[in-house]
Amino acid sequence: MQPAQPMPKMLFTRLCLTVLASHLLLSPGQAVAAADPVETQRLHALFDARWEAQMLAYPEWATYLGDNRQGHRLRDASPEAIAANDAAALRALADAQTLRRDALSPQDQTSLDVFIFQLQDQQRLMPFVGFRSMSLGALGGFQTDFSDLLQASPSGTSVEAGQVLARMKAYPKRVDQELTLLRAGLVQRWVPPRTVLDRVLAQIDRQLTADIDKSPFFLPFTLLNKDLAANEQQRLRDAAKQAISTEVLPALRRLRRFVQDEYLPAAPASGALSNYPGGSLVYAAQVQSNTTTNLSPAQIHAIGHREMARLRTDMEAVMTELHFEGNFAAFSTHLNTAPQFFHTSPEALLAAYRDIAKRLDPQLPKLFAELPRAPYGVRAMPEHLNSDQAEFYSGPALDGSRPGWFNANVQGYKKRPIWAMETLVAHEAVPGHHLQIARAVELGNLPPFRRGGGFPVYAEGWALYAETLGYELGLYQDPYSRFGHLQWQAFRAARLGACRAWGRARVDPENG
Repeated sequence: MQPAQPMPKMLFTRLCLTVLASHLLLSPGQAVAAADPVETQRLHALFDARWEAQMLAYPEWATYLGDNRQGHRLRDASPEAIAANDAAALRALADAQTLRRDALSPQDQTSLDVFIFQLQDQQRLMPFVGFRSMSLGALGGFQTDFSDLLQASPSGTSVEAGQVLARMKAYPKRVDQELTLLRAGLVQRWVPPRTVLDRVLAQIDRQLTADIDKSPFFLPFTLLNKDLAANEQQRLRDAAKQAISTEVLPALRRLRRFVQDEYLPAAPASGALSNYPGGSLVYAAQVQSNTTTNLSPAQIHAIGHREMARLRTDMEAVMTELHFEGNFAAFSTHLNTAPQFFHTSPEALLAAYRDIAKRLDPQLPKLFAELPRAPYGVRAMPEHLNSDQAEFYSGPALDGSRPGWFNANVQGYKKRPIWAMETLVAHEAVPGHHLQIARAVELGNLPPFRRGGGFPVYAEGWALYAETLGYELGLYQDPYSRFGHLQWQAFRAARLGACRAWGRARVDPENG
């Protein structure tokens, strides 16, 4: 997620707040009818039932949200379970559409609208079985999901560690289910491009370490509570090593063999959606899903071109300010290769990210009346991810049991220019993702599906807008960091500009 003028408010509004526009239903002074208590009760009973069903159907997601009641289970991804979950979503949608919207409070009307939109969005993708099968992505996917889950799983007590062990024993069956889905997609010619699968194999290989003590799967057992008896700690660690050796790693090797021997030979050179069966329909559904608007790809393409032209002018002004002798291409090469613009070790990069965050934190009250109670930290992302993996944010648990995290790719220190770091911290940590997501988590008067979910266009739009607030928070004090801010904005504008041609570009199997 990625870069000295603030983004125009109209553009931010169009792309990032459109999802709210349909909810501005009352004009100033218009009376609000009293909510019907019976209809309100029906609404919240539906919300509660749907939420509980999802926590049972997707126990991994529940763990990320801080609900570990099903911490011993993994999702059932059998074709029968998938069909049952789809049917449950359609029933919930039908039930929601029977509610009398005008009998609800304005806040409940908004919740109902969001609930229906999300279920309709899920419904739109149900027919695309091949597309839904593509769970292996360049930026992570099924191949990294289990180790990511264990990093977020509580494991301090004997009971919690026992849940992790149970999930390890369940992992081989879960891998076999995923292989069934991947093979079904393969039959329908829905396979990620070769460039994606090359990265997938590299990520798997980094997890197949011979040293189990350093395995990402062993991490939970390095975090046992200190007050556990020494013999109990040893018992749990021995059991973990046994489960990793006999359950987890053999299953992961089966996944690797499938990717290498069956999936990769069928992988296309390009991930253009237009090359896939029904790809144009998938593309249309994804544009609507990811923007929550009815904007056409051509309209989004035009926005991107307009923004790129503006940003290029601003970037060239920075080059002029620095009295650089050479053209723009040479300037870009200089900024991305000169040793002065890079840290010399992973530790130095991590320390620099943390320093930027510490500088930002005390400035936030200047702009925000309320800040999240949940803390956040800056940590190195797991070593098995690629050195070109994008930095990302992990939100706090709904119950406050886990903080938010800015996950920094310290392995990529040779590729992370110093001039790009400030705007990245503003995006991924504060005032970006952490401030918005952690604050939403704490809005206890909203139903859990709104506190624990969201829309990418809003979350990413907020973080992009938050970068522009860096000027008021003491960032971008030198021309190089201002260029970094512009460069990140240009990166995203280029994504918009590529939207019309995205159907001819690479598929991101993880995020669609």
